[in-house]
Amino acid sequence: MATLSAVLATTHHPFFYKATELTPPEEQLPQAAEWKSKVESYRETLTAAEPDLLVMIGSDHFHQFFHDNYPTFLIGKQPRYDATFYNEIREFSMPTYELEGHEELSGFMLQGLLDRGFDFSVSNELKIDHSIICPIITTRPEGDLPIVPIYTNIFAPPLPSAKRFYDLGRAIREIIDEYPSDKRVAAIGSGHLSLELGGPRMFGEHGPDPEWDLQAIDWLANGDIDAILDNVTWDSMVAAGNATPGFLDLVLMLGIAGPERAAYVDDLDLFHTREMYMTWYPNGDPRERIAEAGAAAREGVTA
Repeated sequence: MATLSAVLATTHHPFFYKATELTPPEEQLPQAAEWKSKVESYRETLTAAEPDLLVMIGSDHFHQFFHDNYPTFLIGKQPRYDATFYNEIREFSMPTYELEGHEELSGFMLQGLLDRGFDFSVSNELKIDHSIICPIITTRPEGDLPIVPIYTNIFAPPLPSAKRFYDLGRAIREIIDEYPSDKRVAAIGSGHLSLELGGPRMFGEHGPDPEWDLQAIDWLANGDIDAILDNVTWDSMVAAGNATPGFLDLVLMLGIAGPERAAYVDDLDLFHTREMYMTWYPNGDPRERIAEAGAAAREGVTA
């Protein structure tokens, strides 16, 4: 059976690449160096897991889905995926990618989700936007691993409940565990903490609701799904910022990880938003094995 080697939940900031790689040092944000350092440390949590393929959870930003036909949950099933969209290149200077797909796991995942009562849409012509490309840039910039992309609706109400997102995560976990393969699978999902897009709180000195952000990080870090289900509703999220329902994708990632403490938690207050980086290791922390191997090697040298 496949091994779920890591689960990563992260915010996705489309300006990261431009702000840290393309902007001259003298013109960078005051937080740019710290931001880059935190992302590089976070990247190591995925590298240590040694994944063979990635299940990627994101949300389409009205690039290809609209109010006339916006799927609640959708999985891609194709050999390759193009990214990114023109406006993302124009506004954010984001790089383009062509990512390899994994049709076999996509098909296995689709059937398993249908069997568990999740009526997924499926696309053979899906294009990837920054909700998936941002985590690729931050955690696997080589873009060298096959992906299974899953898109959720976090923008076009009515939305599924936090419980439905969590239950979907649990189903995805079961399917990965049952996948008849020796592959090491990592699941990476991106969403939002409190966030305002186009509203009066969009460019404040920090995110629109800093207290909500810290509470949400604590819920996720401690695997406190009961607190999430008691407190996270459409009304509570939009009160924190009109794009805060992107938090539901982070709840989904907790579902994949299971209700346990995260192995790695970091965040950064970045003027108009708080960035968050979190990793779980459902089958043991590989960093401990790496540290033990390093200690043994050093001991052998000094012996």
